[in-house]
Amino acid sequence: MTLPVLTGPRVTLVPASRAVANAVVGGADLQVALTPLVAGPGWPHADSTDALRPLAEHGGDPGCWLVVLAGVVIGDAGWFGPPDAAGDCELGYGLAAPSRRRGLGREAVALLVSWVEQQPGVRRTTAEVLVGNEASLRLLAGLGFVDDGTGVLPYVRLARPVGGR
Repeated sequence: MTLPVLTGPRVTLVPASRAVANAVVGGADLQVALTPLVAGPGWPHADSTDALRPLAEHGGDPGCWLVVLAGVVIGDAGWFGPPDAAGDCELGYGLAAPSRRRGLGREAVALLVSWVEQQPGVRRTTAEVLVGNEASLRLLAGLGFVDDGTGVLPYVRLARPVGGR
């Protein structure tokens, strides 16, 4: 599957390339790999390495996008592959600290959720959030996610049925 570019009013989700993943994970020249984009302040962030490691190490279907604002990479977002047997599909996301608290994460996650829910077999979108991460909990609640009671500490697991908004 080739991931599409997802475009919102302010942010664009651009599929991450293996070259970018290798640069983030392996320390190669990130700016060369990102061209024509540029890395924004604070990106890659602490979770970017984990998010991009599968693409760097295995290639194939990346499942990961770069969150881009006016040509500047401010975060990453993605899904953990096609839905499981129950139709659940987990997503993850993160923005660099200087880009938070401006509604950009909400826009990026809404784009991702919309795309995920159009994929065959998806019945529910899920996300795990660290207990105490109030910003992410609010963001997901605003998109119709609710605690499904199956999280394992230190995480809360939130879910939203397809079309659950």
